Amino acid sequence: AGAAAEARFISSAKGKGLFATKNIRKGETVFVERPVVSSQFLWNALYNYRACDHCLRALETAEENAQRLLGKSSLVLPHPEQCSIRKDLHQQCPRCQVTYCSAECRQAALEQYHQVLCLGPSRDDPTHPLNKLQEAWRNMHYPPETSSIMLMARMVATIKQAKDKEWWIKAFSQFCNKTANEEEEIVHKLLGDKFKGQLELLRLLFTEALYDEYLSRWFTPEGFRSLFALVGTNGQGIGTSSLSQWVHACDALDLPMLQREELDAFIDQLYKDIEKESGEFLNCEGSGLYVLQSCCNHSCIPNAETSFPENNFLLHLTALEDIEAGEEICISYLDCCQRERSRHSRNKILRENYLFTCSCPKCLAQADDADVTSDEEEEGEGETDDAELEDEMTDV
Repeated sequence: AGAAAEARFISSAKGKGLFATKNIRKGETVFVERPVVSSQFLWNALYNYRACDHCLRALETAEENAQRLLGKSSLVLPHPEQCSIRKDLHQQCPRCQVTYCSAECRQAALEQYHQVLCLGPSRDDPTHPLNKLQEAWRNMHYPPETSSIMLMARMVATIKQAKDKEWWIKAFSQFCNKTANEEEEIVHKLLGDKFKGQLELLRLLFTEALYDEYLSRWFTPEGFRSLFALVGTNGQGIGTSSLSQWVHACDALDLPMLQREELDAFIDQLYKDIEKESGEFLNCEGSGLYVLQSCCNHSCIPNAETSFPENNFLLHLTALEDIEAGEEICISYLDCCQRERSRHSRNKILRENYLFTCSCPKCLAQADDADVTSDEEEEGEGETDDAELEDEMTDV
């Protein structure tokens, strides 16, 4: 049917953007995209959020998922037939025992990067270079996680295994590159104040685990920083959950009114109890690099949004409004709460995390608003004490 969207170069300041190639109706899927590479976050995996090592599909049944998040093994979920997890299809790598949701994923991982990264019998050996790299990363990057050193490891492994290495290098070079100063800022953001020493430690461990002559530039201090910044800038978070899949399936059931009310009440209570026990960490989480999605620019009034309705790494971009052919497709880098804040607050978050100032229609319309952050607006005039103001300034 032809793609509904294509990437185009806008300007050197803005880089690329994504534009509709035909009229798209509200609610329509603009595209479904598979990442060039993806990886589960390391703490997430350590805490037993069990996901397919390739596509991040949740591996627990909805009931097991709910039991773990609640810390209650006696919980029974109604309508178990609405759970989409097929344990009979799960497979493990025979050498290192990482688990996949299917034979297809095991094969895809093996063909793309897993031959290089398979730990074999050294899976639990803390002195193995790859384990040392992962341990160092975990000690630098605590939850909530936003990135993973293993995304970079899979990029290297992919090129090491590839017959056509240039094709992959080209694929990775499509992602937005930053200037040296911007790269420093991104790395600083991901690693905090100790970033120079930590980045160097990571580079040495990365080199020990993965060095490849063909990619020697990626292992130099400048090349490694660029690679790190590329992942930091373009990595898209991925979240999967067998429980939320089950909830969606239950929502779609055609039930008598009383049963419907009972089920809804049960689900509401379940989520409240889980939040008490596990807080906001409900999903298997990771990140991936998506060629098309990474071209989407930010708007505080986005006309599209990303989601993962298939419970794996397949990203769906869905239109939030009617979009005309030729119009730019924008997503929001901010969550709903952040989008409601003042222009000044929004841009503070965008500058700190994404290194740009937004000029979407909403920000332009509010351009004359006073430069106060939302916290100050709520405080009223002159009542903010200095400590709070300082806190607002240093908040990330």
